[in-house]
Amino acid sequence: MAHIRRHFEQTLDEHKSLAEYALAQIQSLYNIERMADNDEFAPEQRAELRQRLATPIMDALECWMETTYPKVLPKSRMGQAIGYAYQLWSRMRNYLQDGRLKIDNNLAENAIRPIALSRKNFLFCGNHEAAENTAMICSLLSTCKARGVNPREWLNDTIAKLPYALEAKSRDELVKLLPGMAHSKEL
Repeated sequence: MAHIRRHFEQTLDEHKSLAEYALAQIQSLYNIERMADNDEFAPEQRAELRQRLATPIMDALECWMETTYPKVLPKSRMGQAIGYAYQLWSRMRNYLQDGRLKIDNNLAENAIRPIALSRKNFLFCGNHEAAENTAMICSLLSTCKARGVNPREWLNDTIAKLPYALEAKSRDELVKLLPGMAHSKEL
């Protein structure tokens, strides 16, 4: 939904009243999410709240897109925003049924943004092997972050244990060194 909202925000200069309507409806959907967050709703409660309050908004917005699209130029920013939103709308409705689903993917995008930036910054690592090594280290450090493991402590611990794990030639010993696996409880 964040991407859909962004497309409508870009149309404010072109079709202010239409853009403001779409943005107000989307904001209403986010207000429902905020209400569920503030009341710490369980997934089942959140799904029921969405079905009761968000479904009518989603239905009205879909109807609005269907009636508004023929009135704007398809290649205009508003036409593109409506076209973009409408093609995703049936998939967007999935969040109404499952309270575990988020209304947007901002959390996931924020989590992978550093990886995407690193990928771009490390494009010229020197050679292919250096790039692969950098990618592995970035993945391991991101896994530390995701699992709540202190990366410095994990790295120090792993470097100390790595020769013994390699000497054992056991895959299980190497797996235990991964962030958040068995050894993380010791940290």
